[in-house]
Amino acid sequence: MQRLHLVFGGELVDPGKNVFRNVDDIHIVGMYPDYASAYDAWKAEAQRTVDDAHMRYYIAHIHRLRDEEAQTSPTEELG
Repeated sequence: MQRLHLVFGGELVDPGKNVFRNVDDIHIVGMYPDYASAYDAWKAEAQRTVDDAHMRYYIAHIHRLRDEEAQTSPTEELG
């Protein structure tokens, strides 16, 4: 099974909260087929922006949004 991960980040309103200053400016680093490669991409971006306390990068576990064992996933029910 493929376990997709999305790496993204941007400038936060406050370094103590997870609220982006401008959602339109979120940097999508990319989609990765496993956690190890996503982690490497996240680490590179985090280190690149280490001097800016308002910049944060995250790894989203996309594979957790879909339950392959269920008839329909929660995201399919939205449509």
